[in-house]
Amino acid sequence: MKRYGLIGRSLTHSYSQKYFREKFARLKIVDCDYELFELRSIEELKNLITLNPELCGFNVTIPYKQVVISYLDEISSEANESGAVNTVLIDHTKKLIGYNTDVIGFEKCLRPVLQGHLQRALVLGTGGASAAVVSVLKKFDIKYHLVSSSGKSNAIGYKDLNDAIISSHFLIINTTPVGQFPFVGEYPQIPYDAIGPKHVCLDLIYNPTETEFLRKCHARGAQTDNGLSMLYAQAEASWLIWNGDKPV
Repeated sequence: MKRYGLIGRSLTHSYSQKYFREKFARLKIVDCDYELFELRSIEELKNLITLNPELCGFNVTIPYKQVVISYLDEISSEANESGAVNTVLIDHTKKLIGYNTDVIGFEKCLRPVLQGHLQRALVLGTGGASAAVVSVLKKFDIKYHLVSSSGKSNAIGYKDLNDAIISSHFLIINTTPVGQFPFVGEYPQIPYDAIGPKHVCLDLIYNPTETEFLRKCHARGAQTDNGLSMLYAQAEASWLIWNGDKPV
């Protein structure tokens, strides 16, 4: 039995296990399974791998997408550029190789909504998912500002956001877990009154399918979308990697 899985601190929100188990059933793949592995800290990863010798690869979610890199033997060029890993292959020599399929996933999410006036973006959050988003924005030559509550020097603070900033950035992407199940009533603290019909607002969260962030943006006339298409795209790219193929 080949085992795959997802590591993170809290995984009650995740659809990954459901997605892969349904995929295995649909394709009649009987020698694979996908499990959720909640780790209190990234230091537990080595023990997890030791206790699960049949583990062939795993996905990585909040808050380990960046700190997992120090536990890997190699990382791909995309992971190196973004500074984050969300997919790990355990090869036949037990070498751990890190990739970033979030980059593939977000690009497929962004392409259908690209419009000429989307030349400046606000990226809410500065974690591993944010790094993948920034990598894609650079590819499309979209200027961006990071927004953070942690006082990082390269980011705008939420308290510093105003109507003028919102009105001049027509693409807004939430990469934080704020509003994710089970805390569905929460939302990023931005000036929603400045959002209008020219805005495109994306939330990488997919559970719930419409977060409070998306609901508030939609109420102001913005085009909105959640992270389901990104989840599916990055999951399929992970599957290709685990099976020795290069995702496209």
